[in-house]
Amino acid sequence: MEGKKSEAVVFIHGLFMNGWDMGILRQRIAEAGYTTHQFSYSSTSSSVDEIISQLHDFVKGINANVVHYVCHSLGGLIVRHFLAAYDDLPPGRVVTLGTPHNGSGAAKFFNQYQVGHFNIGSMLLGESLNAGLLGDAPEWRGDRDIGVIAGTSGLGLGKLFQELEEPNDGTVSVAETRLENCTDYLELPVSHTGLLISKKVADQTINFLKYGKFDKNDRNH
Repeated sequence: MEGKKSEAVVFIHGLFMNGWDMGILRQRIAEAGYTTHQFSYSSTSSSVDEIISQLHDFVKGINANVVHYVCHSLGGLIVRHFLAAYDDLPPGRVVTLGTPHNGSGAAKFFNQYQVGHFNIGSMLLGESLNAGLLGDAPEWRGDRDIGVIAGTSGLGLGKLFQELEEPNDGTVSVAETRLENCTDYLELPVSHTGLLISKKVADQTINFLKYGKFDKNDRNH
């Protein structure tokens, strides 16, 4: 008799973080029956190639038939590089939360300024600029299910540096989150950080991991 299919979820954090910020979301998804794994990386000092190589080793060490990915912000760009580079991975779905799939206006804002011989964007954001924040992440081929969640509350530090296109989550505009060929798309009234602590976001993420779609019949979203 065929054994029960085992499913794991790899969590990939965003800029300047190490994964602790995903703890609440990780716990909620674990309670839904998934084995969870937090991938941590240096978002500013490690190159994209170094990060995805580390992620490849990390995923290959997971004993599961199916491996899903839940990514916050920059993490969604990292997974696009990762899935474009490797074809020896187990099947699984992807959910991105507040990921600037079309590039980050804030990153582009910093990248246009020089102080002497120094670029402000490079000084602040380091190697993350080369991960797709300027809008040059690998094209999404659509060869696995990906669900995109955007926040619309407009509360965040991004507004301190530049005017964000409305609506936005305070750091990333809704327009920046849109991904061509994505499987499903959802906007929720939460902030960029709130995407990680909202129960509604967790519930919708679980729904996508299970069924490959968001629950658009949920009137509370």
